Amino acid sequence: MEKKKARMAMSALSQETRLAVFKLLIDAGDAGLAAGAISETTKTSPTAMSAHLAILSQAGLVKSKKVGRKVIYRALPRVADELADFLRNISGSDARP
Repeated sequence: MEKKKARMAMSALSQETRLAVFKLLIDAGDAGLAAGAISETTKTSPTAMSAHLAILSQAGLVKSKKVGRKVIYRALPRVADELADFLRNISGSDARP
């Protein structure tokens, strides 16, 4: 994983609601969840949830697919695995900007 991608993922997951959403989507598995269901489960307004999901998408942590009138979001756990590997293997020189 590149440093820039790692920073984006860590930044996205550093916010409490986004971390909760990512965990919720990991637990949902391949079926994913509709944006409305995510918003209801986390007790977050649809507008705020839209912003959170956009940030997670830009960081490459979630993927969306339109199904009928709903947008279904799925976590991409492979990216979290890559981030964990990046952090495990970081050396002093890699830590510098």
